[in-house]
Amino acid sequence: MPTIAKDQACQTVITTFEMTPGTCQDLLDALTDAYENFISKQPGFIAAGLHVNDAQTRIANYSQWQRREDFQAMLRTDEMRARNRRINELCRSFEPVMYDVAATFD
Repeated sequence: MPTIAKDQACQTVITTFEMTPGTCQDLLDALTDAYENFISKQPGFIAAGLHVNDAQTRIANYSQWQRREDFQAMLRTDEMRARNRRINELCRSFEPVMYDVAATFD
């Protein structure tokens, strides 16, 4: 599981997905398959987590990468582009955003 730390030398990506409860499990299955069989095997991948809200209308994805360029290279692959087209069919919207950890609290 990802470790959240202010001084950790990595790139954090948080992606939120909006969907209907009827497509939540299909989207979760597609994301799980993407991480298990492709994304986690890409250079620079550190870790990720998937989170589903109670209403099954949102999925939040937290991932960490060694470098910004590693994440971008993964997105540009033919396989991930095809997977993202399928993911896009299952949700209303999704947006990956890169962040730096500004503070942590125990």
